[in-house]
Amino acid sequence: MRFMSYAAAACLAAAFTITTAQAADISGAGATFPYPIYAKWADTYKKDTGNGLNYQSIGSGGGIKQIEANTVTFGATDKPLDQKELDANGLIQFPMIIGGIVPVVNIEGVAPGELALDGPTLANIFMGTITKWDDAAIKKLNPKAKLPSVAIAVVHRSDGSGTTFNFTNYLAKVSPDWKSKVGSDAAVEWPVGIGAKGNEGVANNVAQTKGSIGYVEYAYAKQNKLTFTGMVNKDGKTVPPEMKSFQAAAANADWKSVPGYGVILTEQPGAESWPITAASFILMHTVPQDAANSAEALKFFDWAYKNGDKMAEELDYIPMPDNVVALVHEEWKKFKDSAGKPIFAMN
Repeated sequence: MRFMSYAAAACLAAAFTITTAQAADISGAGATFPYPIYAKWADTYKKDTGNGLNYQSIGSGGGIKQIEANTVTFGATDKPLDQKELDANGLIQFPMIIGGIVPVVNIEGVAPGELALDGPTLANIFMGTITKWDDAAIKKLNPKAKLPSVAIAVVHRSDGSGTTFNFTNYLAKVSPDWKSKVGSDAAVEWPVGIGAKGNEGVANNVAQTKGSIGYVEYAYAKQNKLTFTGMVNKDGKTVPPEMKSFQAAAANADWKSVPGYGVILTEQPGAESWPITAASFILMHTVPQDAANSAEALKFFDWAYKNGDKMAEELDYIPMPDNVVALVHEEWKKFKDSAGKPIFAMN
């Protein structure tokens, strides 16, 4: 199994464009979760090949809408579509990268990783039933921490988000109250808190708001020097968000068990597993309107699978294992032009 490397993301903007005079840029839109690594890959790919990529970091919901409307070459989502929805829209789905979703806080005197939360306590915070940082449930988990009697300001996503889907999927697994009262989806009716757009928006809001808590993909926590928490996992072990714990959660995933490889990685067993781990997926039309552009996009993704490991590790993402990449390459044989000819040939 291959694992990709860690390093600081170059830039966390809402979108990136790398231009080329030789051809139109590959166009994509969707999840903010993988944006840091897609931006890094795109920059390096441009230098290596001269080909550009334009990716709009607008959230998984927006990416799904844009690919279904044929306004981009590919969509990106952290909420995998089921086979029925894929078939209805003539789409193929494949996983591209794995990362961790982490709670981030802004509490005076609390350092990154110093605080730990478990699933039920995290759910109660986002439910609004735990309202202060010195609540007994938080103090019980952190007997040595200096917790102020400060109101908790919840920050959540305002847009349709795969990060939200995975975060609420986790909360629904660990809290019956959350499951029955709020549920799990890319957008939910939040009981409390303020909304922010994208992982970028949540990161910025938490950084600027004393007493706040939010949830972001780990690269955003590191890039913005946010204070992240540890988590108590399914095995009852307190683990930090790091490459090892993300790898442990992804290690036993059975990608072939779900059509479209739509595996959910939350609350995986294992003493070292990070409980809110997630994959991000690419959506493309099986028979695209512009076969040449789709072929260029597949060349980019193939290049990333082969050359992107170290860059991904540097940003704290986990690459897809070799056996999963092999499955994806087989899936790519289904992409055809309007005449029924394959649009991508493996080198």
